[in-house]
Amino acid sequence: MIGSINRVTNANVYLNGVLSLLGRAEEIDLPQPKLVMVEHKGLGLFGKLKYPAGADVLEAKFKWASFYPEVMSAAFQPFASTSLMVRADVMQMGPDGLIAEVPLVALVTGIFHEMPGGKIVKHENSDNPSSMTVYYYKLMLAGLDQVELAPAVNLYKVNGIDQLAQFNANQGS
Repeated sequence: MIGSINRVTNANVYLNGVLSLLGRAEEIDLPQPKLVMVEHKGLGLFGKLKYPAGADVLEAKFKWASFYPEVMSAAFQPFASTSLMVRADVMQMGPDGLIAEVPLVALVTGIFHEMPGGKIVKHENSDNPSSMTVYYYKLMLAGLDQVELAPAVNLYKVNGIDQLAQFNANQGS
């Protein structure tokens, strides 16, 4: 909603679409799509320019609250991809308080390249970070697709619009 302030204060993680990991993750860093930019310089130009040349590697990070066999079983598999779904409640706030609550859903599929190792501190949750190289990422807000990326198959959509349609057509795919 235009003019509202969106607040995400909590979320749940699901492993392979079914297993709820309620209360088991402390933090999640969703993939941050980043373009690879190449420098262009040419005769007659006063300065240099940068143009997009593709997408950089996508990565997601998770901080687990303890040791969980389901997470470790998925994370320790070096050749099997894992799907994680993050579901959050977005509170849309306005000048008079709560306007609406809408879902935020992130779908992340990839292979863990940093497995939960663990740090144990007396009277605190153990600190078990892990990182994943992401092969597929989709982010939806209020049921609307925001971004969808799958670099291995040249998929890049923004608001449901294929950003690589002409690129793929020019290559015959």
